[in-house]
Amino acid sequence: MESIGKKKPRRSFTPEFKAGIVELCRRGNRSVGQLAKDFDLTETAVRPWVDQAEVDGVNEMADQQ
Repeated sequence: MESIGKKKPRRSFTPEFKAGIVELCRRGNRSVGQLAKDFDLTETAVRPWVDQAEVDGVNEMADQQ
């Protein structure tokens, strides 16, 4: 029971890494949960990246009009 009370250090990810994960999600071959598992991430970390990419994509399209 040594791990009780000990947290893993918080990791940070580059925008390029996040974009790569988002691209894999958009391809639709794997679920967000499966990608998170494959890359040793949590779904709660990946979902905001995907959501923000969708918002940014909508904003980019609006800016182009």
